[in-house]
Order: sequence, then structure tokens, then C-alpha cells
Amino acid sequence: MGREVELTPGAVKVRITRFTRTERAVHWIHAASFLAMLVTGLVLYIPAWSSWFGRRHLVKNVHLVTAVVWVVAIALVVIVGNRKALMRTWRDAETIDADDRRWLTGRGAPQGRMNAGQKLNTIVTVAFALLFLLTGFLLWLGERDHRFLFAGTGALHDLLTFVSIAILVGHLYLALIHPSTRHALRGMVKGDVDLEWAERHHSKWVAEVKAETDEPVEVPSGR
Repeated sequence: MGREVELTPGAVKVRITRFTRTERAVHWIHAASFLAMLVTGLVLYIPAWSSWFGRRHLVKNVHLVTAVVWVVAIALVVIVGNRKALMRTWRDAETIDADDRRWLTGRGAPQGRMNAGQKLNTIVTVAFALLFLLTGFLLWLGERDHRFLFAGTGALHDLLTFVSIAILVGHLYLALIHPSTRHALRGMVKGDVDLEWAERHHSKWVAEVKAETDEPVEVPSGR
């Protein structure tokens, strides 16, 4: 990773690497798996959809297989990928400082590589993933052994789904529509973002990179 200069008519664009390939792989594996499980889960949950599709048993198997593939794929990326980058991302997410608290109240404050909203989204995503995994496993196990049928497990699984849909809608709006934030999607697709945009929205991060490398657009390399 490092600097990328893109020539455009009358200007020079400089880009700064924001996410490694490992971080992007985890994001897209989780996103694709979640969407697949969301669609199949809604088909199983909504009677009209289930009746329209007809093959409920097949949908249920796809839902379960996707969950297994999701866990295995994430585990493989963690094992063979850049674990230092993933740990850095988690440390960034769990560190809520005074600037983040001020940003969350709408007063504005300089932000790091992730702003306070992205940090909270990361924490919630990890927590929800673990709860989905636990409740889903108990529902699957409970069908085979009624000793593991616990009251509220299905309700919690459903509640997580509906809250996740609301979060997903907000996430898609910010990533695809909102003018000031949609450029961030480039960081999750190609790994880098415009330095000018980063300085406006993540000035604390850019300052840290400059201080560490003496280069305004250099970051540590990684997969």
C-alpha cells in the first residue's frame, strides 16, 4: 500500500490507503453472507414469501449453509490474512475518546481513521454477529434436541434481524447516497480514498500518518 497519484484535467489527485485487503475481505464476506441470510431468513419468517417461494426446506438449508460458510470464510481470512490490520481496526473501534463523544453530540470534532459513528457500527456489528451465531445455533440444535429449546431465543434472533435491517438501510444511505460520505465506499472497494477528502473528514488520522511516516500519503503495508 502507499501513495497513488491520479492525473485529472487541471488537477493532481493524491490518494491515501485506508483499508488493507484483509480488512476489505472481512467486510465483503460478512456483507454478502448477511444479505444471503437476511433474504432466506425473511422468506422463512414471512408466510406469504414462504408460500410464494414454495421450497421452504431448500431455503432453510441455504440459510444454514451460508451461516457455516460465513464462519469458515471469516476464520480463514483471519488465519491467513493480516491479523495486525484487523487488530488495529478493532483497537480503533473500541477507543471512544473526547473527540468521538463530541462528534456524537453533533458538535463536530476531528476524527481518526474511523469516525465515532463508524466505530459504534463496528462494535454493534461484531456484537450482533456473535448473537446471531449463538441464537441461530441454539435454534438449530433445539430442533434436534428439545433440551436446547430456550424461551426467547427465536424472538431475540428475529429482533436482531429487524434492528439489523434498520442499520443496513442507514449504512447503504451513507455509503451510496449521502454526498459527504459516499466517497468512503471507495476505501472498502479499492482500499484508498482521496487525501483531500480524508483531511476534511478524518483529519486526526491523516495527521497521525504524516507524523509516523513523514509522508502525507504513506501507511504501513499489509495484505
